[in-house]
Amino acid sequence: MLHGLVNRRNFLRASSSISLGMALMPNSAMLGRRVAANDRIAIAMIGCGKMASDYHLSELLKQPDVQVAAVCEVDQTRREIFQNRVNQHYSTEKQDYRGCDAVIDYREVIGRDDIDAVCIATPDHWHAIPLIQACQAGKDVYCEKPLTLTIREAQLCVAAARKHQSVVQVGSQQRSNVFGPFREAVELIRSGRLGKISKVTVGVGKPSVPCDLPEEAMEPGLNWDLWLGPAPRRAFHSVLSPRGMHNHFPQWRSYREYSGGGHTDMGAHHYDIAQWALGRDQSGPVKIIPPADPQSGVGVRYLYDDGVEIVHGGPSGCVFHGERGTLHIDRGLLKSDPEDIVKTPLADDEVHLPVSPGHHRNWLDCVQSRQRPIADVEYGARTVTTIHLGNLAYWHGRSFQWDPVKWQFGDSRDNSLLDIERRDPWQLPEV
Repeated sequence: MLHGLVNRRNFLRASSSISLGMALMPNSAMLGRRVAANDRIAIAMIGCGKMASDYHLSELLKQPDVQVAAVCEVDQTRREIFQNRVNQHYSTEKQDYRGCDAVIDYREVIGRDDIDAVCIATPDHWHAIPLIQACQAGKDVYCEKPLTLTIREAQLCVAAARKHQSVVQVGSQQRSNVFGPFREAVELIRSGRLGKISKVTVGVGKPSVPCDLPEEAMEPGLNWDLWLGPAPRRAFHSVLSPRGMHNHFPQWRSYREYSGGGHTDMGAHHYDIAQWALGRDQSGPVKIIPPADPQSGVGVRYLYDDGVEIVHGGPSGCVFHGERGTLHIDRGLLKSDPEDIVKTPLADDEVHLPVSPGHHRNWLDCVQSRQRPIADVEYGARTVTTIHLGNLAYWHGRSFQWDPVKWQFGDSRDNSLLDIERRDPWQLPEV
């Protein structure tokens, strides 16, 4: 910590005997204190691309109780741009400012005692390992969505956060109404305005495909081997890691080695809202059925144990179908048929959910209070697991039975699909 009152090593020793039963605590439960109430939270940025630049760094620099102490990025240009931006911001407000460190390898910042938390905004295949290791090092974590590349990674992220008492916020900003009235939609549905829900459609992109990009000439200033990390070795291509600072979202998302495609990308937002509204934040589907043509990349069906069905496809966002009508929620859109479902204000005795002060602010408040954030790690893990199950149904062209309690397939032979092979030394940490 910058000037904290809790020794992190002593905290880890003291907390090592805490029961794993903490995983069953309600959302309001208190976790172990790390940052003293009046301390400034020292944060390291891991990944310095477009999302980190436009959103995460901009938001964190606004917070009076935060200091961005280090940035980590495999591209030299992006790394230096972030370092200079942070230094310029703090040098104008603090005469004793010592400067922001810039490193290539994330392990350098995770191992530091003076770093309280990390913000991970890397490609998806680089989410789980640093998240788990950060928890093991006693850090709190903000991690971009989709939370993981595989189901096993999702399960281990939850286990690591619970075991080490870390506050982990997933970048599912729609829960904080960053892009529209999503909380209000969930309140209406949970209040029974639609009656019993029979079906939800989720309109997002398609699954990813194997990477077939040709080789391009390598340029100086990028640690390409570290960018690949656990992914298979392959030649450089600028589509995967555009050099320098860029103003677009790179297309590594399209390829299975690094992401689940548009399905996990925007799906991590909209399936998250569907599960939130249905009260399935700690659960998931029990059967996954591919469409007649799995290659179409749309139409996978998820069946839940209460008969509700979620279908991949339809208008952008989520459309909830109930006994009394439909409700469509998307970014900047909330409408229903009949209209009075959304036009009639909520009564005092209907469901009112807590109002987030902002997605990063909620995380930082929880770092101080040790409560779980609005997009807790398990919620992100359950959402991305649901989408991964759909991708597996597309890729393999068959149905799956799923046990959301055990995080296992109904047929044990399918459990080999829970994870992927990784390049050494980038194996998943033991939790």
